Amino acid sequence: MPKVNANTIRVGNVVEINGKLFAVLKTQMVQPGKGGAFAQFELRGIRDGVKTQERYRSSEQVERVSLEDRDYQYLYPEGDNFAFMDTENFEQIVVSRDVIGEPAVWLQEGMVCNIRTYEGDPVSAELPQTVTLQIVEADPVVKGQTASSSFKPAVLENGQKILVPPHIESGTRVVVATADGSYMERAKD
Repeated sequence: MPKVNANTIRVGNVVEINGKLFAVLKTQMVQPGKGGAFAQFELRGIRDGVKTQERYRSSEQVERVSLEDRDYQYLYPEGDNFAFMDTENFEQIVVSRDVIGEPAVWLQEGMVCNIRTYEGDPVSAELPQTVTLQIVEADPVVKGQTASSSFKPAVLENGQKILVPPHIESGTRVVVATADGSYMERAKD
């Protein structure tokens, strides 16, 4: 396994610490007023799912594990897990909600996601950057509300609440960012 400087580790990487594998959930470079810079990581254990935090001086070496990236098609939910099918050999795998994280609410049947595995175990999943959904409920426009600066609440067909511009009405299809659930634009269908 290659050893790399701690400051080159990114979200989605898998690192080995004391013989255990951890998926990197968050990274932060900290430059204190005194002393040297350090990298702080929020990690999740691959085998047990336990979250932890680690700090390394930016020059310290960390073992980065190589992973296999493959495209999988989302099939259906299975309790707190999700079933996916390999787009090349049609084998199915089950990925836990913890591996996908908050973006799991944007999964749609047939959606192709990039799933990273280590020795066959899913360690991270990357959804497409955007998803198109229909607004099923939207507040009416408030008279005098300016279109440029204000947003109103709306409910999507998957039950998620988002903020949309005043001109968006119920029944409109919109594009939503899967990273943070923000409104991007009106769908062009």
